[in-house]
Amino acid sequence: MSEDQKKQLEQQLWNIANTLRGKMDADEFRDYILGFIFYKYLSEKMEIFANEILKEDKIFFKDISSKLKEYDEYIEAIKEEALAKLGYFLKPEELFGQLAKRGMGGVYEDEIFEETNAVFILGDLQKVLINIQLSTMGTDSEEDFDNLFEDMDLNSTKLGKTAEARNTIISKVLSHLDKIDFKLDHSELDVLGDAYEYLIGQFASGAGKKAGEFYTPQEVSKILAKIVTTGKHKLKSVYDPTCGSGSLLLRVAREVKDVAMFYGQEMNRTTYNLARMNMILHGVHYRQFDIKQENTLEYPQHIDHKFEAIVANPPFSAQWSANPLHLSDDRFSQYGKLAPSSKADFAFVQHMIYHLAENGIMAVVLPHGVLFRGAAELHIRKHLIEQKNYLDAVIGLPANIFYGTSIPTCILVFKKCKEHPDNVLFIDASKGFEKVKTQNVLRDEHIDMIVDTYHNRSVIEKYSYCALLTEIEENDYNLNIPRYVDTYEAEEEIDIQTVMSEIKLLEAKRAELDKEINEYFKELGLVF
Repeated sequence: MSEDQKKQLEQQLWNIANTLRGKMDADEFRDYILGFIFYKYLSEKMEIFANEILKEDKIFFKDISSKLKEYDEYIEAIKEEALAKLGYFLKPEELFGQLAKRGMGGVYEDEIFEETNAVFILGDLQKVLINIQLSTMGTDSEEDFDNLFEDMDLNSTKLGKTAEARNTIISKVLSHLDKIDFKLDHSELDVLGDAYEYLIGQFASGAGKKAGEFYTPQEVSKILAKIVTTGKHKLKSVYDPTCGSGSLLLRVAREVKDVAMFYGQEMNRTTYNLARMNMILHGVHYRQFDIKQENTLEYPQHIDHKFEAIVANPPFSAQWSANPLHLSDDRFSQYGKLAPSSKADFAFVQHMIYHLAENGIMAVVLPHGVLFRGAAELHIRKHLIEQKNYLDAVIGLPANIFYGTSIPTCILVFKKCKEHPDNVLFIDASKGFEKVKTQNVLRDEHIDMIVDTYHNRSVIEKYSYCALLTEIEENDYNLNIPRYVDTYEAEEEIDIQTVMSEIKLLEAKRAELDKEINEYFKELGLVF
């Protein structure tokens, strides 16, 4: 698929999404359109899988009806294999395409949706979504499919005041989606996965402050992913303790040939559902990911695991309990102090450090305050550098690159086994961006500059510097980037004599103009 075709598909999906918009907020109609796309994906995956099984019988899955004598036999055989391989099951009559065509009365109009053709399918659609979940009950995939569609309220008046109105709009959306070929039979393409990511990004751009709860801009994700996969072609595990929609985890997978296992935790229930959908939709087998829903700092769900790669974009300066009981928690006990309750940034860092494997790399996006704030945060920062020597790099990013906040941010990179134990690399990438409307955007050349500088540990004037640990100690463990990367630009010298001459010339011209204006005023009988 060419880049133009890809963009055309993305625009098609966005147009369909806006059919649902009405009076809903971006994060509300997001849940519907992404849910419908996910249902279409599960259906097409099911159909391709079943057709392969039925190839010898020379029959297609969608053609198996209850009128067939062998219906029950076919269904049970395919269901058993589907639950083992796919983790879920759909009957032929429950497939997306079948429901979409029924919603249009069996026919499609090319451009205009004719309401007179509509068949009432809301009840059937609700049953299908429930049945997908029920099909996994008692199987290994049960947790991964549990309540996946719970945010799709088909009875919401925001979709229409009456059941008929809701049926009309949903039938229209299903029919338009059904016409799009996601090319799932081409295993080398991830057309649907890319389109899904595009939509998540579009919704994030319209969600304001809420966007930070579920989305890290792709360009930032790319930097984190390239850093934590440095020198590696395969990963045993990757972990994100605040995984949002799971996009950051999936971005890491693009940088290596294989990731054996994905781990994540997300507090928001809706976003947790989105993360699981995103994993499955990108072809990650249900046995290859373990996403949990709970507060990471208060109720960690993977406490016995160590991870080879860790990435995160935690909520900036979030509140947490800072309960003194945490001082007996292995994640925090060795530091002697907890991050302040009003700023959980270092609590997330401590949590991630605890889970980092000895050969692992960790990259986390944080607000600039973590570099220089005092009190408990200074104590923790000093411990990480002086006692543990885990800090590998500090990267300053431009302001206004995240949705919902314009503050400048930084990336902290940690390793338990540093190749360069005597120094910390500082990169000032704050000026490398392109202004697009109201947002600052990192282009490929900006990303490559950051990553190449990190990989090569280059020292570049006014851009990067390797600071010895003794220098950091002299700065009292203040990591503010300008202390290490000199970005001072000398102002051009001013020739005072030239400036004075120009002022005198301007004053002489002004005097001549005053005389000329005064003459005009006299002619008009006015006083200047």
